[in-house]
Amino acid sequence: MISYDNPQLILLNAQELEPGAIRWSSPSNLAIVKYWGKHGRQLPRNPSVSLTLDAASTDTTLRYSPRDTPGKGIALDFYFDGAPREDFARKVVAFLESLLPVFPFLEQLSLRIDTNNTFPHSAGIASSASAMSALALGLCSLEDELFGTLGEDEEFHQKASYLARLGSGSACRSIYAHAAIWGETPDASGSSDLYGTPFGHEMHPVFHTFHDDILFISKAEKSVSSRAGHGLMEGNIYADSRYEQARRRLRHLLDAMRRGDVEAFGAIAEAEALTLHALMMTSTPPYLLLEPNTLSAIRAVQTFRQETGHPLYFSLDAGPNLHLLYPAEVAYAVQPFVQEVLLPFCTDGQYLPDAVGEGPVQLEVEEIEED
Repeated sequence: MISYDNPQLILLNAQELEPGAIRWSSPSNLAIVKYWGKHGRQLPRNPSVSLTLDAASTDTTLRYSPRDTPGKGIALDFYFDGAPREDFARKVVAFLESLLPVFPFLEQLSLRIDTNNTFPHSAGIASSASAMSALALGLCSLEDELFGTLGEDEEFHQKASYLARLGSGSACRSIYAHAAIWGETPDASGSSDLYGTPFGHEMHPVFHTFHDDILFISKAEKSVSSRAGHGLMEGNIYADSRYEQARRRLRHLLDAMRRGDVEAFGAIAEAEALTLHALMMTSTPPYLLLEPNTLSAIRAVQTFRQETGHPLYFSLDAGPNLHLLYPAEVAYAVQPFVQEVLLPFCTDGQYLPDAVGEGPVQLEVEEIEED
């Protein structure tokens, strides 16, 4: 099994290190065939495939400087939307400490992370995927700046995907443009349980410009976290059948994406969305994340498709907010429908127009504005 543990990555001249900063923006992603259920250290029970989004993203700046006194553990100041967040900081510190076998030099640095999202966190729009992928990319850039060890793009992205997975499983798919696969499957060459692999280069051009508009049915934090939901799959009596179902659906979905079969793609996307929430409702204890307006919006989408023939489909992540999937060629008809019919189902009439994107991007670092 691949391992990135590297005791050689130690700063021998930490006192000579100049302070620096690295900034990445990384997108969320929407799994079409869902990953739900894991084992070991963030390993998937079934393979999944996702679309990489564009507008739904996390912007993270990692600032570093040598510690005045080298110590054990991680020295971190963490800011979300410009304010300290101790709950987030504890999770990030635990993640970074788990990476010390990979990045032992982190114990020689003082770190500050400033991060923000373009969408609500913990509301079922895969904020952990964008957040952990942005952080993993920053860490790999830091390694490359200090040691020059990750010059090749493929090596850089694979390591970033591997590290992102350790923070949040689905984050490993956000590293790549357009679409990505996570989980070993005979239907995709080079696929792995340890990191995501790109799929955008294999899929039909119609999916490169696909829309994914996100309806904010509720911005409230979920009552059950995705981490807890994955754990409940261990006692779910439908788990084994589900994993086999996911493998079959993945095979059919990849074929549809390669051929540009939008109808087959949409049918699988909707079936997977409903299956995901059915698994939540059959867990022990069962729980429900859908809201009445989620179901009303789904009904409206189905009616629109039946009456117009336009290929508008829905999907869901682990939350109540609805993703609207459709090809660019029908945007002229779908977007007025969203404005006139679907926005009343949204909190404060808000939604995020989004689409398949080009993946993460490294940005210029902005100066910190002091109070």
